[in-house]
Amino acid sequence: MQKYLRIALLLFGTIATTMAFKNRPNYTAVTAIKHNVIATPAENYATYCSGCHGEKMDAFTDRQWKHGNKLTDLMKAIKNGYADEGMPAFAKTFSDKEIKELSEYILKGIKNVEAYNFDDAPVSNIFKSDKLTIKLDTIATGIEVPWGMAFLPDGAMLITNRHGELYRVKDKKKQLISGVPEVLAEGQGGLFDVLLHPDFAKNSLIYFTYSKPKKVNGKLLATTAIMRAKLNGNTLTDQSIIFEALPYATTRHHYGGRMVFDKGYLYISVGERGNEKQNPQSLEENQLGKVHRIKDDGTIPADNPFKDKAGKATSLYCYGNRNPQGLAINPLSGALWENEHGPRGGDEINIITPGTNYGWPLTSYGINYDGKPITDKATAPGIQAPELYWVPSIAPSGMAFITGDVYKPWKGALLVGSLRFKYLNLCYLDGNKIVSQEKLLKNIGRLRDVRVGPDGYIYVAVEKPASAVYRLVPVQ
Repeated sequence: MQKYLRIALLLFGTIATTMAFKNRPNYTAVTAIKHNVIATPAENYATYCSGCHGEKMDAFTDRQWKHGNKLTDLMKAIKNGYADEGMPAFAKTFSDKEIKELSEYILKGIKNVEAYNFDDAPVSNIFKSDKLTIKLDTIATGIEVPWGMAFLPDGAMLITNRHGELYRVKDKKKQLISGVPEVLAEGQGGLFDVLLHPDFAKNSLIYFTYSKPKKVNGKLLATTAIMRAKLNGNTLTDQSIIFEALPYATTRHHYGGRMVFDKGYLYISVGERGNEKQNPQSLEENQLGKVHRIKDDGTIPADNPFKDKAGKATSLYCYGNRNPQGLAINPLSGALWENEHGPRGGDEINIITPGTNYGWPLTSYGINYDGKPITDKATAPGIQAPELYWVPSIAPSGMAFITGDVYKPWKGALLVGSLRFKYLNLCYLDGNKIVSQEKLLKNIGRLRDVRVGPDGYIYVAVEKPASAVYRLVPVQ
């Protein structure tokens, strides 16, 4: 009997929402339940609400509130319900005191979300943080979606525009480079990252990730691919495709596309293309929702952790990733760090190790965009938990570790761009542990990439509304 009662509570225990129940039946009031033990608000949420709204309350609160999100609004919704919208009344389940405490508990999550609603746009190029004041030096403008950056030995920069252009920028002047691959610039697709070969000074090789199109039976498909080419002046030559993530898909999102070299190996992030049920946990002939490791010519290292049916090594390095948008090597530990987009809540920072399962969609700290839970587990045996997760989702992008002494108070910290909330996230570290965070450059724009250049300065690529690349200069 207790088993069926628990199931009933999980099915009917819900708090106000207008988005999650469009296809659900209209529930009636929950039967009165007398508490033998006084439960905490968190326990009541877990028992009565999480079955419909997800384990993490903060993820649920990151939504539009049709009937208001003030204390009185929440109390009214919980007590009386909105039967036509699938929200039952809890007047017979909770006392007025319990309803108020549960509403106050939910308000904590709302306030956490509202903490990312920054003030108006910046009024100057000077930004103050807890430990340092910096000013923005504009390096390039007029690049609509500057997705990736790389630094040439002569002091110039390479900057990709997601719509399909590559620019060389020097002395704040940009020149278009010819010979870039054809991209499918639809949805989240386009020209992504750019990376120099470790021996670029000798071989002039550069690498691009991009959404590679292909027509199959009249359908236009795409995947995440890598092209290698030689840079001769402002022209690319000797182009060759060294990696294509299979299978191709009809969707236009979750490409991943970040790259990093380490010890001669090239690591590539590939998103699951919006098909979480099939791709990220599949290890057979499926390269989507993973991080890969290849050699600089596209061949596969024999010691990669996964093998095919014939016993031959594959490019897969780890799996269970949703949409990885940042890769960086920690210069102190040598470890590969990654960030990835969660759904509504549950963006992650992970330390990547070979053969590891990072959980998506078996575990998640977020819920789906329609308000429904994706999974009832945030952690599980055999799955690596993230080093950090964000609720609400900040939509992380590029990432970089701060080295050198240009920014002494920040030395050794990790930087992550935020697309959604338009700022630069600073993570202070103690070894491999993230111990605190700070929000920099608030409202600067959708921060797409962040790199530390060979000159020791931080560079950020910003889209909408700025569409610019800036260098961060400390103010004495």
